Amino acid sequence: MRFMKRTAIGAAVVSSLAIGTVSAESGINTVYHVYVNGERLGTIDSKKVVEDYIEKRQNQLLAAQPDITVSLDDNVVYISEKVFRPVVDNKEVLNKLSENLEIVAEAYSIIINDEAIAYVDKKEKAEDVLRQMKLKYVSEEVLTEIEQRDPEATLPPLEEGQSRILDVTFTEKVSINKEHVTPDRLFTVEDAVTYLSKGTLEEKKYQVQNGDVLGSIAEKHGLALQDLLSINPGMTDESTIKPGDELNVTALTSYLHVAIQEEVYKRESITFSREIVENKEMNKGDKKIKQKGENGEKLVNSLITKVNGQVSNQEIVSSEVVKQPVNEIVEKGTKVIPSRGSGVLGWPAVGGYVSSEMGQRWGRMHKGIDIARPSNRSILAADNGTVVSASYDGGYGNRIVINHNNGLKTTYSHLASMSVSVGQTVTKGQSIGIMGRTGSSTGVHLHFEVYHNGNLVNPRNYLR
Repeated sequence: MRFMKRTAIGAAVVSSLAIGTVSAESGINTVYHVYVNGERLGTIDSKKVVEDYIEKRQNQLLAAQPDITVSLDDNVVYISEKVFRPVVDNKEVLNKLSENLEIVAEAYSIIINDEAIAYVDKKEKAEDVLRQMKLKYVSEEVLTEIEQRDPEATLPPLEEGQSRILDVTFTEKVSINKEHVTPDRLFTVEDAVTYLSKGTLEEKKYQVQNGDVLGSIAEKHGLALQDLLSINPGMTDESTIKPGDELNVTALTSYLHVAIQEEVYKRESITFSREIVENKEMNKGDKKIKQKGENGEKLVNSLITKVNGQVSNQEIVSSEVVKQPVNEIVEKGTKVIPSRGSGVLGWPAVGGYVSSEMGQRWGRMHKGIDIARPSNRSILAADNGTVVSASYDGGYGNRIVINHNNGLKTTYSHLASMSVSVGQTVTKGQSIGIMGRTGSSTGVHLHFEVYHNGNLVNPRNYLR
């Protein structure tokens, strides 16, 4: 291992290379005054005292990091002097030397926007750090192909469904520079990649306390809620936390952003439009699809830019429609249905006969009439009105109640199914359901009741 000892000798040149010797002039000794960066540390009797100390420091660093190249970061100057009575303090000089002398390693800094951010001990490692940053977002195969691609070559057109990476760059200005730093500032390749990606090597953890919620934890650590969720994978704003849980609360700041330009050629859908046309023969509120809509298709060639995996820009290069969309046409009724009945009730079934009259039956009051054996099982609204109930109602089974807004209400029970809903306006003779036998029923029939101003009345008095 080589050592680059950058030792500058001051203006007073060493006049003797002998260590701890006495000159020919009897009783005269040579001593050395030691200076570091112009500051006097003291006097020693031999330069070897300092040189051995420096070599020991260097060997200690190399034992811990054998791959680095070390050198002196300070100017050590020896000024010799011949004296009769030497006064030296080797120990004091070495103590001061330990405080003032720095041994540094040869390093290569990764400079981002003119600022040195991370250091590694070899240029090849600095280049590998930058490459590893790119490999976080593209494969080795893709990156190698881009690096070997002739920038002047014309790429062949893409086929439908194909895509390709055109370039992988950094959004910041990036360079590598040779420097000298203390060995403790050197990164491994892996740590340098982590530091450039996150702005830190150690993630700060927070233990959930009683009363904590995600929003308060984020605010306490200067984070937006979405940032807190993003650095805790699998967590959403609906996640449950409990005391004792640990959350990552490190505010990550990426020093380096990888920009990927991708070309994509794919088939995309063209959403059909909806066209509304009025139909005066249809009741207001009713809708009917006259023409079913179909999406169209187009072939789109686009350039997509992603920064650290997130789309930041998309540019359409070309677009060709291969299938025109078909608009959906919806007919909307405009015919106003009067919600007030005439007071004369129509027959609520298609044919049939009264199988049971209103009155006492089986020891209790039969509140309406039963209609059975119709031509078909459609149940019809007896008059114009508004549906106020359409649900299952105990012994009545499926039951519809219509308010005719003139003091009359009619009910239709035991239905197999119902085709109207609460709030809907119906017209006289409109089908509202199908006759059945739901609830307490001895067979398929319609149980029909009429109320006038809230009082039960005989339907026979209103039916025509």
